[in-house]
Amino acid sequence: MWNEIQSAAEVARLGTISGAADALGVHRATINRHVETLESDLGAKLFQRHARGYVATELGKELLRIANATTEQMDGLRIQAEGRSGQISGELLITAIDVIAPRLMPVIQRFKTQHPAVRTAFLSSQSLMKLGYGEAHVAFRVGPKPSDPDNVVRHYQTLQMGLFAAQSYVERNGLPDDITDLSNHEFISVTGEAERAPFSKWLSELVSDDQITFISNQMQVADVALRAGIGIGFSPVPQAGSKTELVPIGTPDPEWQIPVWIVTHVDLHRSIKVRAFLGML
Repeated sequence: MWNEIQSAAEVARLGTISGAADALGVHRATINRHVETLESDLGAKLFQRHARGYVATELGKELLRIANATTEQMDGLRIQAEGRSGQISGELLITAIDVIAPRLMPVIQRFKTQHPAVRTAFLSSQSLMKLGYGEAHVAFRVGPKPSDPDNVVRHYQTLQMGLFAAQSYVERNGLPDDITDLSNHEFISVTGEAERAPFSKWLSELVSDDQITFISNQMQVADVALRAGIGIGFSPVPQAGSKTELVPIGTPDPEWQIPVWIVTHVDLHRSIKVRAFLGML
């Protein structure tokens, strides 16, 4: 019965028989047989069939939830067994934009403590690496939800961006009288993927080009420039709020929020090493 449940869960997750067959390493006919057997046993349909694939019914969604919960529990047992025998080893490749690094380092430290034989590599990148080719095991991406059907995507957290100035900048230039009137001030901006973020678009609409006095293609570099007092700029609110040298300007707009997604490839998602790290998150 568990094989049938796994097959149906993969169809619900990926939306196609061929995708489920590839993920599980079996023939398409096996997946079809498992789904038909399970629907027959349950006496109800798990999927609505259409030309582009399979859409899970409410019963199919519930089956996926149960399968995910069971798989995570079994993975937890495997992780404990592997951890006790010291068999979790090798390299864990993580990719993320640099601004997320401060939030991940405490997790990586705890992971390292529990699994000292694993070496962690952190690759700072704004592009989604080819997870299926092993360029990274776990990717953290911001913005719209990644849609590659070969990846497992889960929401991790939401970054609330806010507008700040360093205390040294305030001492030299003062603060804007109003967040919508930013004239006579200097600003820090970013290029690349972050340039399309809502907070970047908001800033570009309110300030002129000659007010942008510092530009970087890395948000973490822009954050360093912000703390150095080079200009007014954006920074994640929790991170900035813990730093006394930053002075908030106005109230953070909810539209400046950025969703962060955890992305893993279906072939690696259930590996002991990846599951152990995801468990830390």
